[in-house]
Amino acid sequence: MGTATLVAVVGVVGTLLSALLTQRAADRGRRREQQRAEELWERRSEALELRACYVAVNTAARHYLAALTDVLHALGRETELPSVRQRLTAARDQHREVYAEAQMRLPDRVLGPAATVSHQLGALYGMVRRLDDGMPGPGDSPAAVQRDIDALWERLREMRRAMRADLGAARSDSGR
Repeated sequence: MGTATLVAVVGVVGTLLSALLTQRAADRGRRREQQRAEELWERRSEALELRACYVAVNTAARHYLAALTDVLHALGRETELPSVRQRLTAARDQHREVYAEAQMRLPDRVLGPAATVSHQLGALYGMVRRLDDGMPGPGDSPAAVQRDIDALWERLREMRRAMRADLGAARSDSGR
């Protein structure tokens, strides 16, 4: 009878331990799956935030360049200048704000082209303002501004290509 009781106790303990070990393994699996889901959500959120930053930088730079172009075309037409100056100031302020945030977020492979665009926008702004103020510097002329505007549109395209490549969007264009 002692052996039979021992065998019964061992059987019950084995059954209980088996259920306990199965439950622990299932809990570990659920925790791992939850952790994977959280990591995936975090990566997706970061990708969406980066994409939003890219869109903001691209949009702000395009608006800034368009405002510079508007001022160039309005030079000599005093009635138009106040409104285009105001748009230029707003576009410049917006670009500065967006670019300041981008400097903290963009990877170096995208920040390089964005910095080039930002620097060239600032240089172009200075030239346009000097022309608008009637105090052009050496090399400042409407033709020089137009040449720089045309070149800057190409820099914007390069920046946008770097952004798209970083987001993986360029891979979908490879067959075109």
